[in-house]
Amino acid sequence: MEKELERVTEGHLTIDVFQTENDVVIQSTIAGADTNDLDISVTNDMVTIKGKRAPEQKINSSDFYWQELYWGPFSRSIILPVDVDSGAAKASMKNGLLTIRLPKMDKGVRTKKIRIS
Repeated sequence: MEKELERVTEGHLTIDVFQTENDVVIQSTIAGADTNDLDISVTNDMVTIKGKRAPEQKINSSDFYWQELYWGPFSRSIILPVDVDSGAAKASMKNGLLTIRLPKMDKGVRTKKIRIS
């Protein structure tokens, strides 16, 4: 029963979220997951990453000395600190590191002069 509960539970991704001058950047190590098994949803104020990791070979649980790697479904939702342009978001994966770049919405203070009529 305990093993079945473990399979139902989703893994939790560790992330870094930082900003550059123009972007909010999210990075997560997702080694062992195929990019086709990842689903990234972006709104103006939130990002959700879902996916799964499948082991390359079937190993009986009795054959493990240690088992620390997580295999199965995982997800993570991140509420963003600023609004982003979800339509211009880009994601890439290199050496097991997922990088999502989200352009910040331009909400700079603008001064507009008006004439008195």
